[in-house]
Amino acid sequence: MMTVEQIYTGCLAQGAYYIVSENEAVIIDPLRETKPYTDRLEKDGVQLKYIFETHFHADFVSGHVDLSKKTGAPIVYGPTANPDFEAIIAEDGQIFEIGKIKIKVLHTPGHTMESSTYLLIDENGKETAIFSGDTLFLGDVGRPDLAQKAASMTQEELAGILYDSLQNKIMPLADDITVYPAHGAGSACGKNMQKETVDTLGNQKKTNYALNQPNKESFIKEVLDGLMAPPKYFGMNVAMNKGGYEDFDTILKKGSQPVAAQDFESVVEDTGALILDTRSAADFQKGFVPNSINIGLQGDFAPWVGAMIVDVQQPILLVTDLNAEEEAITRLARVGFDNVIGYLDGGFDGWNNSGNEVDTVNRISVETFADQLTADAKVIDVRNETEYAAEHVDEAYSRPLVDINEWVADLNPDEHFFLHCAGGYRSMIAASILNSRGIRNFTEIEGGFSAIKETSVPKSNFVCQSKTLK
Repeated sequence: MMTVEQIYTGCLAQGAYYIVSENEAVIIDPLRETKPYTDRLEKDGVQLKYIFETHFHADFVSGHVDLSKKTGAPIVYGPTANPDFEAIIAEDGQIFEIGKIKIKVLHTPGHTMESSTYLLIDENGKETAIFSGDTLFLGDVGRPDLAQKAASMTQEELAGILYDSLQNKIMPLADDITVYPAHGAGSACGKNMQKETVDTLGNQKKTNYALNQPNKESFIKEVLDGLMAPPKYFGMNVAMNKGGYEDFDTILKKGSQPVAAQDFESVVEDTGALILDTRSAADFQKGFVPNSINIGLQGDFAPWVGAMIVDVQQPILLVTDLNAEEEAITRLARVGFDNVIGYLDGGFDGWNNSGNEVDTVNRISVETFADQLTADAKVIDVRNETEYAAEHVDEAYSRPLVDINEWVADLNPDEHFFLHCAGGYRSMIAASILNSRGIRNFTEIEGGFSAIKETSVPKSNFVCQSKTLK
């Protein structure tokens, strides 16, 4: 009997797939850490026959290389892929047998030139599902602007190729085929993804805007419209997926080194390490190691690390909740940040109990904000532009967190401002960055705009951002 299991990781909005027939299995687009897969294979008593990669991923580092080394299963890519390690480069239409089922390779370039969709054929010879990678999402298609340099093409040319792939390879398939994409809502690999993670192809033919364009020119225009710049770490993740990487077990061992509170500052000075505090915003604001950057583990941790920390080789020292360091190291490695050199022994309490200097962020309730807000007060909203456009505090400045390195220079350090996002996660990231750069004359709002909406604070959806911050 065939089984198909989607292994979905919410913080990355990423779907890996585990398929079994008879005593053989395949895994499609595995995450970086391989132990959950090897444990599952052992528990099920099956042999991993193939590791299928839909393309060279940009938003996470796949576990394909480590998993192949540990299991002996070959890595399979679609046509034109040229990894720096041994792999099967399949031909368009090539069929792989696993137990009593088959997987057919459909070369679907456009997102990247090697991008491929894998068509699952069941024991009875029926085409039942596609594993569409970043070619087809639910509600969207993969952005065609990431592979421009590597492909020596414009994004318009790649979008045109993607259109042809969808029309010639995907649209002719039966409506009852199940679509299993590589990503869902929240991923930066698309702009209009649905919250669901599984659908039928027939429903996507009806509801997906990209599949309902009248011609190629319209498709190109609509798919490219509104694309935001990709996170800076994407290119480095592609390089790691294509060129290979250090064994994850080694990364975990290196990062799991406790650093005593009395030695912490000297290690930072000697290594140039960034102090990354992964506790919640609520805990961070009460007290933290000076110059720490707060990106909470219980949020979209890995994508925000990738967006905020420019270099994946940056040495990192962690401050975590007790016993959370392994999870932090793992989630950092998923997006290629392999240079964690240790963690604060005893966490922040260990630091505080040692009598070291402690910094804080001035956080107030929305009720206090409503009382303190005056006509000439400055409010900075770090949500993205679409959130701001929907509704915002009247006269607030739209300054998305992702662009903080650009707009921070426009701040007047002598002028007080209020700072908020949607719920407090992103505004505390911004607050920690501003604090580390000596900008401290601000007040962060607990609960963000979600809480502000419930107050009498004047709100607007009129956008006028010609004025400067100074």
